[in-house]
Parts: sequence; C-alpha cells; structure tokens
Amino acid sequence: MAKPRTLTGGCACGQLTFKTTGEPKRVGLCHCMTCRKISGAPFNAFVIYPVDQVTITGQIRTWSATPESERCFCPVCGSQVFDRDAGDEIEIKLGAFDEPNLFTPTYEAWIKRRETWLCTPDLKSFPENRGEVP
Repeated sequence: MAKPRTLTGGCACGQLTFKTTGEPKRVGLCHCMTCRKISGAPFNAFVIYPVDQVTITGQIRTWSATPESERCFCPVCGSQVFDRDAGDEIEIKLGAFDEPNLFTPTYEAWIKRRETWLCTPDLKSFPENRGEVP
C-alpha cells in the first residue's frame, strides 16, 4: 500500500507551519469581496482538507467575517495561511504550500464578482456560494 502524500507549508517568516496528509476534498477559487479584500488579490485560491488531515504548528491570530468561518494568519508576518470553518474542514491557501503546482482548481465561487479579464472555462462556476445552481 502506498504511503499517503505529505505536504508542508506555512507563512512567509516560518513561524506558522502546517503539514497535510493524504488527499484534499476539493480545490477551488473564490471571488467574493471578503476574499478579495483580505488578500488584496482578485481571487482566493485554496484547497480543502478534512481537519484531521492537517497539523498546525506555531502561533495564530484569527479574524471572522461570519460565524461559520475563522480566517487564520501569522501574528508575526501577517501571512494568511488557512481558514477554519465550524465543521470538519480546513481551507489552506495554495500560495502557503512550500511547493507550487500541487493542485488544480475544479470550481469557482462568487463568479458574479469575478474580474472580466479572468478566463476560467474549465471550472464549474457558481454565482455565489458553492452548491448553488450555476
């Protein structure tokens, strides 16, 4: 039996790190205003893991836009690293992994906020939250 894939990552200064084991549940993009504002980018690219497949090391600070989600960042350098939801999932920013090109998004949410120059024809698209009828 093959050993589960282990990946690592963390913040810019290295104080906050993570390790994932196994495969993620899904990979996506979000164009909502909260993701745009907190990142300073036109969208957020992320991977979703079950919380029991992720180990976090280091200090974190949090901020919440909604009761369902907690944005987690490094208190030293301010890097966004992951989001925790009220359930059993953790959303890790693709840019926080130590290696590039590990994942390819399969869907995008909040496309009504997507930049007109961004062309993503291969992704399943949702006008707002994932799960809504496109």
